[in-house]
Amino acid sequence: MNPRVRNVSPEKDFKLLITFDNGEMKHFDVTPYLNIGIFSELQDVSLFNSVKPFLGSIQWANGVDLCPDTLYLESTELKLRS
Repeated sequence: MNPRVRNVSPEKDFKLLITFDNGEMKHFDVTPYLNIGIFSELQDVSLFNSVKPFLGSIQWANGVDLCPDTLYLESTELKLRS
């Protein structure tokens, strides 16, 4: 089983900064989903920014959510600035 979401923060350009319960921090790009069904509602920045952790995953104020496995497997590792 993949790690679950502990915290999520919306960032610019429809990206999310996600902290997983194993301590990893990753970026998830929501852009590829923004033209698919109900996900298109997330183009409203205020709605996009409503994202919160929910039962090991994430959920927006309109009820849209994503599978925690998708979030973990399709996110990219946070690149630390040196």
